[in-house]
Amino acid sequence: MSASAKEKIEELSKQIEEHNYNYYVLSNPTISDYEFDKLLEQLIVLEKEHPEYLKTDSPSQRVGGQVTKEFKSVKHKYPMLSLGNTYNETDLRDFDERIRKSGLTDFEYVCELKYDGVSISLTYVDGKLTQAVTRGDGEKGDDVTTNVKTISSIPLKLRGDNFPAEFEIRGEIFMPKKEFLRINEDLRKDLIEEGYNEEEIYEKQLKNPRNATSGTLKQLDSKAVAQRKLDCYLYSLLGENLPFASHYDSLEAARTWGLKVSGDMEKCSTIEGVLAYLNKWDTKRHTLNVETDGVVIKVNSFEHQRFLGFTAKSPRWAIAYKFKATQVSTLLESISYQVGRTGAITPVANLKPVLLAGTTVKRASLHNADIIEKLDVRVGDTVFVEKGGEIIPKIIGVDFTKRPAGMGGNLFEQEVKPAEYITHCPECNTELVRMEGEANHYCPNEQGCPPQVKGKMEHFVSRKAMDIDSLGSETIAQLYQAGLIKNIADIYELKKEDLLKIDRMAEKSATNLLQGIQASCQVPFERVLFAIGIRHIGETTAKKLAIYFRNIDAIRNATLPQLLEVGDIGDKTANTIIDYFADDRNIEIITKLKVQGLQFELSGEQMAHKTDKLKDLTFVVSGVFKKFNRDDLKKTIEQHNGKNVGSVSGKTSYLIAGDNMGPEKLKKAEKLGVKIISEDDFINMIAETSN
Repeated sequence: MSASAKEKIEELSKQIEEHNYNYYVLSNPTISDYEFDKLLEQLIVLEKEHPEYLKTDSPSQRVGGQVTKEFKSVKHKYPMLSLGNTYNETDLRDFDERIRKSGLTDFEYVCELKYDGVSISLTYVDGKLTQAVTRGDGEKGDDVTTNVKTISSIPLKLRGDNFPAEFEIRGEIFMPKKEFLRINEDLRKDLIEEGYNEEEIYEKQLKNPRNATSGTLKQLDSKAVAQRKLDCYLYSLLGENLPFASHYDSLEAARTWGLKVSGDMEKCSTIEGVLAYLNKWDTKRHTLNVETDGVVIKVNSFEHQRFLGFTAKSPRWAIAYKFKATQVSTLLESISYQVGRTGAITPVANLKPVLLAGTTVKRASLHNADIIEKLDVRVGDTVFVEKGGEIIPKIIGVDFTKRPAGMGGNLFEQEVKPAEYITHCPECNTELVRMEGEANHYCPNEQGCPPQVKGKMEHFVSRKAMDIDSLGSETIAQLYQAGLIKNIADIYELKKEDLLKIDRMAEKSATNLLQGIQASCQVPFERVLFAIGIRHIGETTAKKLAIYFRNIDAIRNATLPQLLEVGDIGDKTANTIIDYFADDRNIEIITKLKVQGLQFELSGEQMAHKTDKLKDLTFVVSGVFKKFNRDDLKKTIEQHNGKNVGSVSGKTSYLIAGDNMGPEKLKKAEKLGVKIISEDDFINMIAETSN
């Protein structure tokens, strides 16, 4: 049986690596994602049952799960030098002329797209990936091997057997555009559910793929890296006595070993050919699923490279041409205003459609009144539009030379006037308010402003709240339009005959929806508290309030000082809670929901296990534990009325230290005299009889 398991593991590993190669290197998948996942699941199960056959280069190691204590600094065998940059044709011709003046006449160039990511150096020994090191300062970089092993396009084991015994290959790790957009969209949905406005969401989202790649590679938990689906192109082979005459030939050989080399590199015999390559990719690059910020031009022959040599900082045989920032100008035709679930007003610039970085841009966010005033942007202006990280359109300025004046014989038809920010809600005409210290204007008509009412209901039924997945935004809009639901409490009074009046609502769908509504009555108190949509109360804060006060009435009657005792609740959030319960309409809704059977207090089971053993104690959890996972450990702290915080400070009571804990946290705890305890120490602490 054991021999059979070994053979099965080897066969599954071989199949999975072949499918990885087809998908990530050849871009030609031969099975579905579902079928691939099933193969990987089989392998993981077998390796758990027979750990003696688990290899470090197994495809199962790509799912991550190892936690890095710290990133070790490694000296590069070959320094990772930077390249000289140019932004114009003249500099390129000068570069070509310098090479010719050196005495070379019969040579060729290789042009490669310059991908915008994080430089990496991979070392392979006997065909196996042994080390992955970031560029760092060029002399030393960080060892990120564990995280790089999660990247499916980087082979853990090479194909064939005609590769050098040891070599180094360099490349660029990047986050594909689609993955960047997916992560930001998922993050946006979560932040909307937690009540953040557009300005706050923008600040919390990933800003560009390059920074996102860098941050991902430095994650301590390799499982988090695996979830972000990074990719990599390789572009430079180094080693002792390599059997290649040219850079191009070496990369073509690397491609046959299963290494991912871009198919877009080209050989050019003249500088004119190089310029033609640049012109082609200046626009075509926007069709790729990876950010590019230029082209690298290298002399192809290794003999010629050795002849040309290096300066102190860069090779004389290579140069990087940088594309200009993608920017266009277009007409600002109007400014419209959107109303979010929390009543936050977001101004949106409506533009004359213009092609920018491969897509047609019609709109761009103006964020708030302060941004409009700072830019002095006016309807009728010609504005400059850029894509942040070549992803998110934004107005970066006004072309004042084209601003119509409407006087003194000017040919423009009329004068453009300064933008006047709206004073009343565009949906319900309620006068807007702007709270002290906040950038956004708000519509205070929470109960009567249609986008706010519908938005609150969409939040209420969402996955992390009441989880009524059969009640989507379209159905909510139809029910609201028909006057069947005016607030979240009305959802629980819906009848089948009401639902059947809605377009495309069949009897079975109506039955499923009513069953989903009924099932939501069992959702625990902390999620109900999150669902009712008190501004600034996200998922975590709702849980802390529920555990601290135990029922909705205690929260309703809490004073400002009492609310401030709850971890991570400041004056703004505490006052928002007080204002919410001061509104009789909110109390009426909660009363109706109570009658319908929703959970507005901790369950008996939760209450039975709740103690005050850790009251007034603050904990930082760091590392990997044997008896708890980190989330369960934090839940246990909260269950006993302790407080979790993310960083060590003078107010920290205990640092619970697991294996591979963060060195900075340990260092800071020792410096501040914070008591460091083990997992077993913590278990003994909560097992003791409370005083």
